[in-house]
Amino acid sequence: MRVHLVAICGTGMGALAGLLKEAGHEVQGSDRAFYPPMAERLQAWGIPTLQGFDPAHLDPDTDLVIVGNVCRRDNPEAQAALQRGLRVMSFPQALSEFFIAGKTSVVVAGTHGKTTTAALLSYVLVEAGLDPSFLVGGIPQNFGKSFHLGRGGVFVVEGDEYDTAFFDKRPKFVHYRPKIVVLTAVEFDHADIYRDMEAYRAAFAGLMSLLPADGLLVACADDPEVNAVASAAPCRVVTYGLGPGAAWSAAEIQPGEDATRFTLIRQGSHVGTVTLPLAGRHNVVNTLGVLAAAEALGVDVKKAAGSLTGFAGIARRMQVRGVVDGVTVIDDFAHHPTKVRETVRAARARYPRSHLVAVFEPRTATSRRKVFQEAYPASFAAADEVVVVPPFDAEKIPEAERFDSAALVAALQQNGQKAVLHENADEVVAALSGRLGKDAVVLIMSNGAFDNIHEKLLSALRAREG
Repeated sequence: MRVHLVAICGTGMGALAGLLKEAGHEVQGSDRAFYPPMAERLQAWGIPTLQGFDPAHLDPDTDLVIVGNVCRRDNPEAQAALQRGLRVMSFPQALSEFFIAGKTSVVVAGTHGKTTTAALLSYVLVEAGLDPSFLVGGIPQNFGKSFHLGRGGVFVVEGDEYDTAFFDKRPKFVHYRPKIVVLTAVEFDHADIYRDMEAYRAAFAGLMSLLPADGLLVACADDPEVNAVASAAPCRVVTYGLGPGAAWSAAEIQPGEDATRFTLIRQGSHVGTVTLPLAGRHNVVNTLGVLAAAEALGVDVKKAAGSLTGFAGIARRMQVRGVVDGVTVIDDFAHHPTKVRETVRAARARYPRSHLVAVFEPRTATSRRKVFQEAYPASFAAADEVVVVPPFDAEKIPEAERFDSAALVAALQQNGQKAVLHENADEVVAALSGRLGKDAVVLIMSNGAFDNIHEKLLSALRAREG
């Protein structure tokens, strides 16, 4: 089958292209721009890419055109495909039809923690010998790619609540045929898609309705919205979390420089000590959901817990990009205020004696708006200082709705924190590289490339060192 992907450089679309290539199909794709890490991955997988969107990119003998959800209705390639009568599908439709159908689908959904939970579960199942297929929204370092076409009967997929395509406004996860759902959190997000919390909640309620009677919901009991959604699940529910009453829980959580250690508790009984290479209490909670799901899939819980020590983490999730002249530069995807809070706390726990600088770029459709203007200041409390830049492509957000980075800095200063506003990545690099002392940690949070700030800072630090 000859397949063309429109907007191939997105995380999900690129991974789907890799899956299709791995399955033996002839694959190519186009995009407006090609940026790391997906650009390099596509090249390594031998997938041809075409710059820009042009109807001429569609070969007459193309069997299938897959349209990414970033494409608008006026995308020239998508419109040409429809006008020519070519078979057109969305990314979730294609993933479901060609790869998930016929397998036990494990959908990891929720506002926070989807990527880590899905990647960690996939790793545990691989280590247990189940050889699952998977597709997640980040790149697990153990595998070097965000997908795998396994021989086993399980497919683990990160279930995004964002809309499917311009021709299908339903959440992506409604296409994924769930047998098991791991639900991590339900907290308002995607203000460009959902009008309010009621609409957002309804999306997850819709996912619950897709579970079969003999399915399973693994639900984070620490989240009241998850509990509310779970009450309507038509199947068995297993809970996890750090609060009282959860079937899977943890005690004696001890952060360390190389790992987080905790005692695993299942149904009130101590199972043993777990060594988790990831930082932060939120990742302890994610791990509890993973272990509950793994057991439901037939993996011995002690074997699953023991395998966690080999997990190498995920690109752009507390990823150390380098240590130069005593300064550690960390890359993280955090953007929602809750995730920012937990990520900053995790960095503080891992580097308790270091000077922690949190750098934040509001880049998502929600963080660029004022939806969480009042919530963000408290999210940075664990940092020694905070650096903020204006929202990405700020001019594309109406001024009345636009997030105010200067107001965030003022609120942080009023709270007694050291905070500063810089106009762009280059200003941030110039300021930090000139004054950071040894044993400083720079935690850079953005869901985009942020003008390659990580490498720019490391390069400036090398110049200083030399």
